[in-house]
Amino acid sequence: MASVLVAIARVMLKIFLRCTAAHSRVAALLAATALLILIVSLYEPEPESVMEFPTFKDSCKSALKRFLTPAVFEKLKEVKTSGGVTLKDVVNSGVVNQDSSVGVYVGDEESYSRFAALINPIIEDYHHGYKVTDNHPSDFNPEHLHAPNPDPEGVYILSTRIRVARNLRGYALTPALGYFERLEVERKVVDVLGNLGGDLKGRYYPLSGMPEATAKQLIDDHFLFKKGDRFLEAAGVNREWPSGRGIFHNDNKTFLTWVNEEDQLRIISMQKGGDIQAVFERLARAVNAIEDKLGFQHTPNLGYLSSCPTNLGTGMRASVHIKIPRAADHKDFQKICDTYHIQARGIHGEHSESSGGVYDISNKRRLGLSEVQCVQDMHTGVVKLIELEKSGASPKGKGKK
Repeated sequence: MASVLVAIARVMLKIFLRCTAAHSRVAALLAATALLILIVSLYEPEPESVMEFPTFKDSCKSALKRFLTPAVFEKLKEVKTSGGVTLKDVVNSGVVNQDSSVGVYVGDEESYSRFAALINPIIEDYHHGYKVTDNHPSDFNPEHLHAPNPDPEGVYILSTRIRVARNLRGYALTPALGYFERLEVERKVVDVLGNLGGDLKGRYYPLSGMPEATAKQLIDDHFLFKKGDRFLEAAGVNREWPSGRGIFHNDNKTFLTWVNEEDQLRIISMQKGGDIQAVFERLARAVNAIEDKLGFQHTPNLGYLSSCPTNLGTGMRASVHIKIPRAADHKDFQKICDTYHIQARGIHGEHSESSGGVYDISNKRRLGLSEVQCVQDMHTGVVKLIELEKSGASPKGKGKK
């Protein structure tokens, strides 16, 4: 191909040399075109390297290591989606970071079918009891939720927060999202958010060029998200940081949207205290308003799609920060968490420890049940933990061990 381009350029240069002054414009055009063709002919794209089976350390316990067998690797090693996502793209984070618990990030909707031999077992392993042949239900109707405030006096629950991960239909997922695609997603989302009214009305703050005073205020409000960690870096999520990223929040600071973080959208509703019903109702209005205008990636069996298979289905995390030192010391604490499908961690993120007896309690299940059921899980579990806390002693007592 390169030799053909060179031959064409030579012919054009010969015509250029025969041009007289009267043909100066034509000559200039021929010369410029010939030069462009020569430059293009010099570009020889490097042949794609064939991926080799990754080496995993003995200490690696990831789902990727367990399910990427030599047979699965041979089946998928040359697969590429129409958007250009390869097996190497999907597994790179888990290969680079062998302390990953899962180890895969998905680049586009097509990847879920093209790399199903690897991803489906990981989905079923993480979302215990769910089969990828099942249908995922959806219900974001607040009228179907029964979640009266479990702590109306405000003794135990400090705050409530519910978020969902969403991605726009027609675009790659964040690990494979191109620079101009990311800007287009940002523009479309900001247009919709800017037209929200009532208690959802607010302002968008792009990360690019953000003034120091604005950044400080967003940090003080615990709104500002940082560049992704090493797991997201290896997945490709941090490319062209911070371009195309930003934060929207309403005037009351109870509704927040992160744009182009781990997923294209993290839509969040929150407030002080334990009015879980109100937090869910606000989130439902926001999510439905955005989906009506933009549309989200969704399949019948996997629900709402995410770059990480752990967030499939509802993509929801419903949580409270709650002070329960006595309940946490009770021998049945973990049993209660397991029974009601909730998980406890410190308030500073995954793997953090509790400080002062305050825990982050959230739903554990996301796929195979509706948004209403996710929040109901969390609410029911929190009610039980408060009962246990009360049964140990007064809030200032020693409690049970």
